[in-house]
Amino acid sequence: MKIHEYQAKGLFRTYNIPVPQGAVAKTTEEAFRIAEEIGKAPFVLKAQVHAGGRGKAGGIRIINRLGDVKNTAAGLLGMTLVTPQTGEEGKPVQALLVEETLPVEKEIYLGIVIDRQRACPVVIASAEGGMEIEKIAAADPEKVLREEVDPAVGLRPFQAGRIFYGLGLDQSLSRRMISVILNLFRLFVEKDCSLAEINPLVVTKSGELVALDAKINLDDNAFYRHQDMESLRDINQENHLEVEASKYNLNYIKLKGNVGCMVNGAGLAMATMDLIKLVGAEPANFLDVGGGATSEMVKQGLKILLYDKDVKMVFINIFGGILRCDTLAEGVVKAVDELIIDLPIVIRLEGTNVEEGRKILAGSGLSFTVATGLKDAAEKVAATLEQLQNVKGVM
Repeated sequence: MKIHEYQAKGLFRTYNIPVPQGAVAKTTEEAFRIAEEIGKAPFVLKAQVHAGGRGKAGGIRIINRLGDVKNTAAGLLGMTLVTPQTGEEGKPVQALLVEETLPVEKEIYLGIVIDRQRACPVVIASAEGGMEIEKIAAADPEKVLREEVDPAVGLRPFQAGRIFYGLGLDQSLSRRMISVILNLFRLFVEKDCSLAEINPLVVTKSGELVALDAKINLDDNAFYRHQDMESLRDINQENHLEVEASKYNLNYIKLKGNVGCMVNGAGLAMATMDLIKLVGAEPANFLDVGGGATSEMVKQGLKILLYDKDVKMVFINIFGGILRCDTLAEGVVKAVDELIIDLPIVIRLEGTNVEEGRKILAGSGLSFTVATGLKDAAEKVAATLEQLQNVKGVM
């Protein structure tokens, strides 16, 4: 789960990671009051959205006079900010982070992620802060420092010290920099993060270390340990169908194609999307009903697929295990029976109670195209799309 910059900086404060003076504002009056409390111009107003690239998109403004804060805040609040990471639909701006500006001497990148190949956290740092770490790694990989962390031991001070010396910073910053690195790692572990990033971590002209930006992603599978973290979720920054799916414990991800995909299990979902692309189509979404879905969950999942206006046909690909094929068939029949559906549906069922599932579909009196294997399913999806192209010109 992504959280806003102001929320991440709130966590930074609790872990003794220095951040600029400032606070979040949701009205123009609040923005003015915060700037007034900061006192000294210039101020910076930062749109709070779950996406990077805000500065180039006009979502970060430097204000040189206190009297201009309200007008600038009014122009930002309520706008839809479109950045390279938001897509064409953009993200709504409903809050601003109002902060002091700082005289910057040097910018540093510092981040912690999970290295899935090595199954451990890794601390990443670079003296080339302010840039995307992927670009630094591609252009000058020697400028990226990596420190792998044994999960059973944790990050040791000598490792943080090795990062400090690799960055080539002034020796006077040693204690403070090592403290920031260790505190960021402690936050990463204790809050079950999948990403904790400071870009840039700046050295000011007065020799202070300050986290000018903050990005944290939380592992929502760990919320049973962090029930207070759920309150940080901002559903206005999420796709409304993904929010609806989460109400039924369904995993839904919006994509850009035209074939709605219902599957059970992430592995089968990836294979299904590959299959769809193989026949010349594009998946419109990824809907995983999971292994323990009920017929009601399946029904709601199909409804969510059909709410997506980009979906021109539905491909249901289920391997029955914990989720039995007859349970899936019951849910699909209920959904189709309740809704007015004029889209073709191709269904491939295999596994537990597959014959019972096929009988339920056949006896429903409803129109489905039932496939008997992956090859047959691919051919039927391709044929259906070709027919749609000829009739409606949807491809």
